[in-house]
Amino acid sequence: MAQRSVSMHQEKIAFIGTGVMGASIVKHLLKASYDVTIFTRTKSKADSLVEMGAKWADTVGDAVKGADIVFTMIGMPSDVEEVYFSEGGIFANGHHSQIVVDMTTSSPDLAVKIAEKAEQLHMKSLDAPVSGGDVGARNGTLSIMCGGEKDLFDRLLPVLSVFGNQIIYQGAAGSGQHTKMCNQIIVAGNMIGACESLSYAMKSGLNPDTMLQSVVSGAAGSFCLSNLGPRIIEGDYEPGFFVKHFVKDLNIALQESERLNLNLPGLKLARQTYSELLEQGYGEKGTQVLIKHYID
Repeated sequence: MAQRSVSMHQEKIAFIGTGVMGASIVKHLLKASYDVTIFTRTKSKADSLVEMGAKWADTVGDAVKGADIVFTMIGMPSDVEEVYFSEGGIFANGHHSQIVVDMTTSSPDLAVKIAEKAEQLHMKSLDAPVSGGDVGARNGTLSIMCGGEKDLFDRLLPVLSVFGNQIIYQGAAGSGQHTKMCNQIIVAGNMIGACESLSYAMKSGLNPDTMLQSVVSGAAGSFCLSNLGPRIIEGDYEPGFFVKHFVKDLNIALQESERLNLNLPGLKLARQTYSELLEQGYGEKGTQVLIKHYID
């Protein structure tokens, strides 16, 4: 990897939310010699990052006060609202010229609201949700979908490149979140197809591993099939991406499609099916647990 300029190393980063994907992103930033301060609700989940050199902050406000760039990667739109707009949040404790980057999958309207508030405070904002799951986060190969000012995107590209390899500017504030909705609609359809295919293979007496060898490199191939198909076969339902968060994403996508006067029956089916899994107690499992809808 090429040596980064001293000025980039001197930028101080605050990272709010170190869950399954956030923790891996922070590790990449630390390995690239960035000064990173972290805050997450459960401190014990950040212990390994502190051991690697991250600085711990007791509150969101403490984390952001000295930062040049603030990344957020948290759970629900309500969490994003609180972290940005509450008395102890980012806008109340940030400073002029600070850059905020929300990587949470959230609503496009909230991304616009954050951008407008940032502008009022003479700050800069980018909505930058990601795709690639836990594998992409660990490998530093995330796809990052960006909405905001193009000049800001260009300025942040070297930092984003530390943990992403497909980093695309999509347009004005909210465009990153709209792109992520497109992504989630595709994933929803792919997950249904992958699970129905594997269910068929199992019921027909095929060896599902052998079946996958034939189809993953052909026209039916997809990230879901290649990365989650083996986990399904092994009965590994641990999260690369939580069911509870996927239901949140599908709800946002459905709300936006209805606002756009779009009828998307595949999206509705996926939302219904995953909502049932959530009600059955699978919210903390990965999206591949959808197979239980077919074989249990």
